[in-house]
Amino acid sequence: HVQLVESGGGSVQAGGSLRLTCVASGYTYSSSCMGWFRQAPGKEREGLAAISSGGGRTFYADSVLGRFTISRDNAKNTLYLQMNGLEAEDSGMYYCAAGPAATCMYKTQALGEIDYGIWGQGTQVTVS
Repeated sequence: HVQLVESGGGSVQAGGSLRLTCVASGYTYSSSCMGWFRQAPGKEREGLAAISSGGGRTFYADSVLGRFTISRDNAKNTLYLQMNGLEAEDSGMYYCAAGPAATCMYKTQALGEIDYGIWGQGTQVTVS
């Protein structure tokens, strides 16, 4: 069945780094726009980064630009989020999501939720 499974979350001190991983199964991963989203307690879920199906286009929210890097390995059906310079404000539940390739046409669309139809269960990141 269609599934996204995130891992790599944990607790880290401010200034530290984490690498999140999302493994996809049950659908054509290499044809999908992929995104990372974050939801902090009491806040709406926000789009952080997205990457086109072939990996040639990436999009970042201003809040993570220069600190986070999204990448993908289509041979392994895996999505990554390298997070450096973590801040307390980065704490929250992190989700990966998959959408049609066209989702990654424009930044606003790529970092919005509406076109993403497949979601993982999330992995918790706590920065103190």
